[in-house]
Amino acid sequence: MKTLFIISFLTLSLFLLNCKKSSDTTPTSFTIGQSYQGGLVAYIDGTGSHGLIVAPFDQSTGMQWYNGSNTTIGTGPAGYGIGQGNANTNAIVTSQGAGNYAAKLCYDLVLNGYSDWYLPSKDELNKLYENRGMLVTIANGGFAANYYWSSSENLNTNAWGQYFGASVQILPFTKDYANYVRAVRTF
Repeated sequence: MKTLFIISFLTLSLFLLNCKKSSDTTPTSFTIGQSYQGGLVAYIDGTGSHGLIVAPFDQSTGMQWYNGSNTTIGTGPAGYGIGQGNANTNAIVTSQGAGNYAAKLCYDLVLNGYSDWYLPSKDELNKLYENRGMLVTIANGGFAANYYWSSSENLNTNAWGQYFGASVQILPFTKDYANYVRAVRTF
């Protein structure tokens, strides 16, 4: 009798350990444009299990890159790649402090229960451009045919932007231009 009780208890325990609530499940595959973790899947890396999520709408239709203190942040070429936007954003906010500027807007964003948004790097922004046709949402119709900021700096007075009306990574703008801003986060 005691053995039967132990076997029954172990069987029930294993069953309960293997049960998950539907909210605990992670998709086994992702598609560009899929709603996930507060936004839309915008890029999927080579492993198929990590990538970028883009906010479903613009955070600004005209904001400067910096807070008026035109110092070199140091994001430069090392900060161009995929996976660099978060570090760039943190460096910009640390350097610029309080205020109204693109990186700070993304850094402070709390959207759909997530607070780890950032301004994408030059290459991350380009992935958004490449996949823009699959990132259309009912709420906003996708990206505007306008200039968007990246978190990648070029020179002291310049930072990279991208025009979403054509396939152009614009030669760096001066940081006082008022470009569009769209936040991303990683998964």
